[in-house]
Amino acid sequence: MKDMKTCEILLAEYLKSESKIYGVEKINFINVGENDVYNISAPFVDNDKTIIAGRVEARDSEHSTVYFFEKNDEGWSPIDSYQTFSLQDPFFTKINNELIVGGVEIFPHPEIEGTLKWRTIFYKGKDVASLQRFFVGPDGMKDLRLVQLLDKRIGVLTRPQGEKGGRGRIGFSIINTLEELNIKVIEDSPLLDGLFVDEEWGGANEARPLNETTLGILGHVACFDKDGNRHYYPMTFELNINTLEVKNQKLIAVRKDFKPGQAKRPDLEDVVFSGGLEIKEDKATLYAGISDAEAQFIIIDNPFK
Repeated sequence: MKDMKTCEILLAEYLKSESKIYGVEKINFINVGENDVYNISAPFVDNDKTIIAGRVEARDSEHSTVYFFEKNDEGWSPIDSYQTFSLQDPFFTKINNELIVGGVEIFPHPEIEGTLKWRTIFYKGKDVASLQRFFVGPDGMKDLRLVQLLDKRIGVLTRPQGEKGGRGRIGFSIINTLEELNIKVIEDSPLLDGLFVDEEWGGANEARPLNETTLGILGHVACFDKDGNRHYYPMTFELNINTLEVKNQKLIAVRKDFKPGQAKRPDLEDVVFSGGLEIKEDKATLYAGISDAEAQFIIIDNPFK
């Protein structure tokens, strides 16, 4: 069992590292009325359009809709002809040249009246227009992610809570095809060792193969302070897919690296949601949701170099 790094230790290491920031910008979303757009994906190309998927909702609600946005002269505007989804926190990947889009669905809690539960939903298609729902994850699990490995198998990143995962830990397993994805595979996925202490939690937001045996993971680590405020930090680490060894866990940005802005609630001010990374050689652009109220991007050194 390796020593686990708390949020406090990771934060101290990050501040000491004096990481360089090469640019930071708020992303201007338009034509969404009074709604906020936050917890976005990284940009991706769909039928020659560069688009972003974003969570759109009222400031006083958690009932959100995922829209797909395209940039014009005024800002990023919803594409009217694209379908929308009743989901939170959208993400995407490509598997066998097919587009996979996912997000978190909320629904009434089956046992506790007046509360909500959640699960991760996956859609696939050749493009956004043809996306069809193909998998519903376990009730109560966010941060379920898929990644195609270099040998064409598929990595499955899970985030159980409760008896197995406490407040939230990351699991990993490998399947040969999407047809092998099922609830049992997810629930049986072994947990990664050494990432989070019991009082804290985290999850994977995006994964990419770095070589035949290593995935570069973009994720988050989170904790409460003594006043009940939430602190969410974007982090990266490297995962050996054969041994499940975790290396180079580190924060890659903190809230104060971004521009000042509004928060959904006072306890969410120090929240940076890891949306996705665009990597170009030595530099990386992190697309992030900020304080559950807006979206920004920041340009940093490639965390996997």
